[in-house]
This record gives sequence, C-alpha cells and structure tokens, in this order.
Amino acid sequence: MDIFWIIIGYISGSIPFSYIMAKLAGIDITKVGSGNVGGTNVLRSAGAFYGVFSMILDLLKAFIPTFLAYKLSGNIAYFVGFFAVIGHIYPIVLKFRGGKGVASTVGVYFALNPILGLIFFLIWIPITLFTKYVSLASIVTLTTIGIISFIYSFELGILNILLALISVYKHKSNIERLLNKNENKTDIIEIFRKTFNK
Repeated sequence: MDIFWIIIGYISGSIPFSYIMAKLAGIDITKVGSGNVGGTNVLRSAGAFYGVFSMILDLLKAFIPTFLAYKLSGNIAYFVGFFAVIGHIYPIVLKFRGGKGVASTVGVYFALNPILGLIFFLIWIPITLFTKYVSLASIVTLTTIGIISFIYSFELGILNILLALISVYKHKSNIERLLNKNENKTDIIEIFRKTFNK
C-alpha cells in the first residue's frame, strides 16, 4: 500500500501543468525564456493568467496526493510529498526535464502543515516584490522554512530541508547569475498590469 501512495505521488507530480498551460497560450515553454518548465517562466513568457494558473496547478498536484496520504495512511505522506516534488523536477513525460519544484514544495507545506504554507508567502512575496528576483526569494524562503519546520517535528524538518536542498541545487545557474549580478528580474506587478490592461 505504501509503494502505491509513493507511485501516485510521483505520477501526480509528473503532470507538466506549466508546459500544458504554456501550450494553451501557443508557447513551447522549453524554448523560451529560461527554458525552465515552471510557473515563473510561464509568468514571464505567457503573462499573469497562464503563469498564476501554472503555479496553482503545480501546487495542487503535490498537495492533493500528499494530503490524501496523510489523512488516510499517516506518515507515508512525507514520502508521497517528497516524490511528488521529485516528479515535478524530473517528470518522466518530459524526459526528466521539469521545473525547480518551488510551487510543488509549497503544496507539500499546505498538505502537512498549512502554517508553513502561509509563512512561505509571507516571506516570499515581500522579497520578490522588493528585489524582483524570484530565484533569490525562493532559495531564501525554502531554506528558512526547512529550518523552521524542526519546531513542529523532526520528520517534517528533515523532509523540508531535503526539499530545500534539492531546489537550491536546481537553482545553481540562478545562484551563479545572482553572484555575477546578471540574474533575470521579474516585476510581478508590471506583468499583472500588462496582462489586465490588454
């Protein structure tokens, strides 16, 4: 039964919603912007509507199997959440080339401890709006929550530290650009303004 939950988590995480949403906008997300199959690249390339929906769906595809596993089978949910994020980062349907796992990780937060999901946005939004560096906001926030999670339980802390480390690794090119001061900026407010003023 446990392996069933883990497989469900990975398969759900592998659904490439960011790729699908970009396709609906007439864009191959792997060939524009950063080429990353994630919500931020969709936001930049296709606008607020498609970008936000991509992020919400990427969050839900990790939240739903993790939440169900937690309610029905207990601690196996920690593994389900982990593999749902792995599915997003390494989706079999896109030859293991996925996103960086941020939205899916937030889905796991909400499934296992909703307070951590709220804390994520309380930290991530101000950093993103102030610096316009989504990558920096994501790295700082995921790492912070990984540490905070130990307050609630050792298992949750280990899971969220692992998810943070994996995402930081996937952000290695962003970190290099941040250090070289040539990272791409994302003005979320301007993106929304352009989308809704069309």
